[in-house]
Amino acid sequence: MGTLYLVRHGQASFGADDYDQLSELGHRQAERLGAYWRERGMQFDAVITGTLRRHRETWEGIARGLGLARDDVLPWPGLNEYDSAAVVASIHPEKLEKPDTPELYRQHFRLLRDGLAAWMQGRTAPVGMPSYVDFLAGVTTALDHVRDRHHGAKVLVVSSGGPISTAVGHVLGTSAETTIELNLRIRNTAVTEFAFTPKRHMLVTYNTLPHLDGPAYEDWVTYA
Repeated sequence: MGTLYLVRHGQASFGADDYDQLSELGHRQAERLGAYWRERGMQFDAVITGTLRRHRETWEGIARGLGLARDDVLPWPGLNEYDSAAVVASIHPEKLEKPDTPELYRQHFRLLRDGLAAWMQGRTAPVGMPSYVDFLAGVTTALDHVRDRHHGAKVLVVSSGGPISTAVGHVLGTSAETTIELNLRIRNTAVTEFAFTPKRHMLVTYNTLPHLDGPAYEDWVTYA
């Protein structure tokens, strides 16, 4: 039996002109996860990442923490995040203010929740995005690849909240509403663990932060 670890990227730049880059804290979160694993002798037989900048930077931070300088990483575009702005615009085409207050943050996530439900149900087609059926296929083919190629191995996937929650929802057979709630609660550099055989994946843990356990890291827990 193998083990698949799925890690959400470190804190990115929510509300900035370019979200797709880690904040200074995001870099520290990623490196801390790698250091935590190094302290426990963790080694991975394979690493797969989405192709977004925040995925690459998160893996680079983990690798630094692990003391690795390896570049044999498999890029997997199907592990890339959906476009949240396009999802929101598909149900709210009017321009929104930059979310810089608690109320604007709440409004953003209310609209995102509704937009995701509409996309997943096939009621909208956000501009520049695949259908949800194709998005799901990008995630499930990555899971299939792990089962087919890495039986008995330890595999690391670095991705985003959408693909990771989609993977969990697929494995557990959850409703669209439950998958959305899983998505909106996943934390930066959180670890989700699957056990897998050639036939299936089985959820072991979801959204854990063992590397940030303790008073020294209580301010390092973020969601965006």
